[in-house]
Amino acid sequence: MPRINKSVVLALLTVTSSVFLLFQLYYYKLYLSKNGSHYFKVKDGLPASDAQWHVTKKFMELVAKHNLPVYLIDPVVLGLLSQDAHPLKDSLSKGKDCRYICTQREFITFALLAKFWKNDARLAHAAAEAGLEFLEVRGKDPRLAGPDDLSGMEIPLHLLFRLRAHAVHLLVFYERSGGYLWHGPLRLRPGADRKFVPFRKLDFGRHAGAFDRTELLLTSVDGLNIRIPKNISRFLNEVSHARFLECRYKEARAFYQLYPDDTSQEAMDFRQKAKSLLHLAARTLNALGVTFWLSSGTCLGWFRQCNIIPYSKDVDLGIWIKDYRPDIIPAFQKAGLPLKHKFGKVEDSLELSFQGQDVKLDIFFFYEDSDIVWNGGTQAKSGKKFKYVFPKFSLCWTELVELKVQVPCETLEYIEANYGKSWNIPVKTWDWKSSPSNVQENGQWPVAEWDEVIQVY
Repeated sequence: MPRINKSVVLALLTVTSSVFLLFQLYYYKLYLSKNGSHYFKVKDGLPASDAQWHVTKKFMELVAKHNLPVYLIDPVVLGLLSQDAHPLKDSLSKGKDCRYICTQREFITFALLAKFWKNDARLAHAAAEAGLEFLEVRGKDPRLAGPDDLSGMEIPLHLLFRLRAHAVHLLVFYERSGGYLWHGPLRLRPGADRKFVPFRKLDFGRHAGAFDRTELLLTSVDGLNIRIPKNISRFLNEVSHARFLECRYKEARAFYQLYPDDTSQEAMDFRQKAKSLLHLAARTLNALGVTFWLSSGTCLGWFRQCNIIPYSKDVDLGIWIKDYRPDIIPAFQKAGLPLKHKFGKVEDSLELSFQGQDVKLDIFFFYEDSDIVWNGGTQAKSGKKFKYVFPKFSLCWTELVELKVQVPCETLEYIEANYGKSWNIPVKTWDWKSSPSNVQENGQWPVAEWDEVIQVY
């Protein structure tokens, strides 16, 4: 039998491999798309390059196995859904394109109510088995915090699942005593993997947030069964105004150490009546769709001592004049709060006062003027006008007396404008015409207008 030359065999193998390689290159070039990219189709006709769809699919399969009813809160995806010409019924995007989930971003965001979170290691283990890396971010539970207890048990706030360069951000919502949903800020511990996801780009976590409960709709998004808010536009509006400020319990505790709280029966009765009045005012204004915030002494009480000031004798709210509605007065009267006085007019220095049960409700309307905002005051006996000037501010949510309410986000500046640098020292004798740091005389109402601008009942 003739001997086989090894060099010949090696040459034949080299030629064969080269021919096969050329064939592969020819086949690949033949099927290239016109724009230079090629997609290998997978189930439901989605391109394999859509990594965000794949990580979302793995995530949805994972939470389904653990009976976790998550729902989509990603603002970008929801924004695309809200623009869809087809109504949200039983299905969305049953076509072959990934129209919503594949947003070219590195993450997508879902939410979970904390009461459904089982808080065990099985989910992390199952995530690893599914090829998902897992990161849990915890923080203190504010529901257990207060001036008398600053410990705060830690709870899971943010759960992150990553598959290579794409991730799912799962936000955990907790129900607060005011009946709203709260999520905490995302704060990484020293030593945490700061490159796990692009944290600075995440839509949620820069601040704590507060949301109303939302009705959910189960639908199909890009071939995946996903729960979404039924009223998408309303939810997206909440996202843009969701920032939440926690009461400053540490500072409140220090305040009470210097100035012990008034626990007399009279003080307790006033606080209970003020709480009831504030809840009633909130229900009335919320029903009208009127934005309001804690102002003056009520805001000071929240910021300084996390409570209503027992010697303030009233409840103070602020409203932008642009949000004034003629039916505000009838709505409060229907709620059982008669009008006590009406000063000023819509164009200038409007303020309303309603009489509650031994507690007065004062509503101050704020006017914008270049780089400042202001509200007015009127002395009934003389017609003198006063102006209270504040730096411009935005609004944040907080909680006071088991009620979700808004306050100026720039609270310290707001308080200092009204009460000066010594705002943390109680002042029980207060003259609204001279005591505020920001009060200015603002002329006098013409006598001919008194019947319109000075109405006392």
